[in-house]
Amino acid sequence: MYRDRFWTMRQYAGFGTAEESNRRYRYLLAQGQTGLSVAFDLPTQLGLDSDHPQSRGEVGKVGVAIDSVHDMDRLFQGLPLGRVSVSMTINATAAVILAMYLAVARRRRIPWEQLAGTVQNDILKEYIARGTYIYPPEPSLRLITDIFSFCRMKVPRWNTISISGYHIREAGATAVQELAFTLADAVAYVEAALRTGLKVDEFAPRLSFFMASHNQFFEEIAKFRAARRIWARLMREKFKARRPESWAFRFHTQTSGATLVAREPDNNVVRVSLQALAAVLGGTQSLHTDSRDEALALPSEESARIALRTQQVIAHESGVADSVDPVGGSYFLESLTSSVEDRVWSYLGKIEDLGGMLKAIQAGFIQAEIQDSAFEAQKKLESREQIVVGLNEFAEGRARPKFRLYYPPRRLERAQVERLRRLKKSRSARKVKACLSDLGRAAGSEENLLPFMISAASNEATLGEISDALRTVFGTHRETIVI
Repeated sequence: MYRDRFWTMRQYAGFGTAEESNRRYRYLLAQGQTGLSVAFDLPTQLGLDSDHPQSRGEVGKVGVAIDSVHDMDRLFQGLPLGRVSVSMTINATAAVILAMYLAVARRRRIPWEQLAGTVQNDILKEYIARGTYIYPPEPSLRLITDIFSFCRMKVPRWNTISISGYHIREAGATAVQELAFTLADAVAYVEAALRTGLKVDEFAPRLSFFMASHNQFFEEIAKFRAARRIWARLMREKFKARRPESWAFRFHTQTSGATLVAREPDNNVVRVSLQALAAVLGGTQSLHTDSRDEALALPSEESARIALRTQQVIAHESGVADSVDPVGGSYFLESLTSSVEDRVWSYLGKIEDLGGMLKAIQAGFIQAEIQDSAFEAQKKLESREQIVVGLNEFAEGRARPKFRLYYPPRRLERAQVERLRRLKKSRSARKVKACLSDLGRAAGSEENLLPFMISAASNEATLGEISDALRTVFGTHRETIVI
């Protein structure tokens, strides 16, 4: 728990250009945030440059636009990368973003051994819950295990993956499904790494998890407690891990965006407070608290500050961090934890019978389970079996709050595209072409791709160009349609 230090307090942030996001990071650090968490726009997540036709209207909209190493440098301008932990929520292009980050650190002469942070790097949940995938599963798994291997040798403090239940839960899964499918994804990643020749205790200590915290207060605490028990057992018994660090279920938590309501948005402060308290009582190592206005827009500065203050009040004023496992021993909670654990093991058994998580995804089993749960939840909402205050009961109206953030998306998009145009005109086209050619050749071999990506990023190849070099070799994924 938190007798020695509090959890890392992060606020997920990123919008517009690198400069816009940098200003928000500086503001949050000045307010007492203890770690950075970067949101990327959809073109960046999908391996498209800002000048790509499919990027039009999406540049900087749900996160920051990163086209080149220069954008990455501007994003963290004036921030102490050697001392601040940086979490980056990116999956299909995780290796490219990490390569750009490492290239920036090298430019600033920061030893990679000093860098601490996380790259989400979890592609399986994209196939089942979110959709920002690029490549088919097998080459995508190769990129993930390349990061495992590279960081083990070169960036030892880096969390090489954040196996994400959050997006599974937001897609409509229950708490039990969230945990079961997340752990099944984790098993698939461990097995993929073992197939490359890595030893489990070489990479398992840097695996991390990303969980949601919803409104069912005790169920969420039980879920986090069950997660630790199941993961430790899997690592000890299934994978024969010997190091206690390999058994630890280290997790970041985000309060639930899907539970926030656009009507009477101040009510969301109460929801987030309960969800954050559940995460803390469940033992989270890192926490993001959603802002009250996220059902309407990107958070304003005021709303982001209130969300951060929520964590700080829990940490410094509530007393819940003074004791190790303050809810341990409660009959109700211990019974609920065991119930969650049993139901998760049942799901894990079904997935194993189907041939593992990848085959379960390809068969549409996981997607169908989530869709059924989402449908049942919606029926309860519409029948008012489940009351949501301010939405289907006790609602006063649709008053628009005065604290909404607004930024000029078209102007920022034009500026980003123009900056990219100037870069492509001024850089050495010969060096870029050579780096991309080397990357494409390596993609067709068994070489680790991170050194080639770092070289390409350092020589000003863009994220879209690096992604296209891999598309040419790997191809693209087509979704399994579940009816």
